[in-house]
Amino acid sequence: MNTFETNDWLVLNNIIYKIYTTEDFDLMRQSFIEQIKLMLDFDSADFFLADKNNNYALFKPVVYKCSKHFCLDYDKQDYSGAMMRSGKSMVYRETDIISDEHRVNTDYYKNVYVPNGWHYSLQMVLAYNGEFMGVLTLYRTIGKDNFKYDDIFLMDMLKEHLAYRLYKERGETEKSGGKIFIDEAAEKFSLTKRETEILKMLFEGYENDEISKMLVITVNTLKKHILNIYKKMGINNRVQIFKLLKERK
Repeated sequence: MNTFETNDWLVLNNIIYKIYTTEDFDLMRQSFIEQIKLMLDFDSADFFLADKNNNYALFKPVVYKCSKHFCLDYDKQDYSGAMMRSGKSMVYRETDIISDEHRVNTDYYKNVYVPNGWHYSLQMVLAYNGEFMGVLTLYRTIGKDNFKYDDIFLMDMLKEHLAYRLYKERGETEKSGGKIFIDEAAEKFSLTKRETEILKMLFEGYENDEISKMLVITVNTLKKHILNIYKKMGINNRVQIFKLLKERK
């Protein structure tokens, strides 16, 4: 891998180009995972951001062939959490920081890796100006070989580009006063599909009777949904919806 062929360079340049030019941030992260798959073999992946407002806890995952809802308590793993809090971007195999013999006996391996059929992983920790920005993890299923140093070399070439894009995105979020998109709110507050649909309509300014007709539900049923939305989001009225949410361009 250290000696790229022409096609490898074309794919690599396209990946970097899309990091900077894909406007939709989540789409950029998803596209990055899919394009890396063209150059590096893996079976599943997750790409988490670090929440600056919550002690840099991991949130807003983008995933590839794995669930968004299983618990990845990196913070509880001494061997992994310390790497993420170092304030430096880095790429490493999990087996580089903990022996395979020890790793397979940890609760983390048993509770996360085993149910998904994974064994090996390659992690890219992203940091900028000393701040933890996020982490991308690639997984290989049981029976496959471990990631090679060539794989680390490839990901190492991309880590600073990704870290800078995450830094810029965090800056834009802070400029917007912390407002989030509706799909982000749905994930953050665990809204159901129907609640998300109603929240979108409320944000677009529809009145209750209009929403009831469009969704073919009674006003009383709608009010129950709205109360559930308010409760989950910790708000009391529509005005607060507009203070919390923002529109996509």
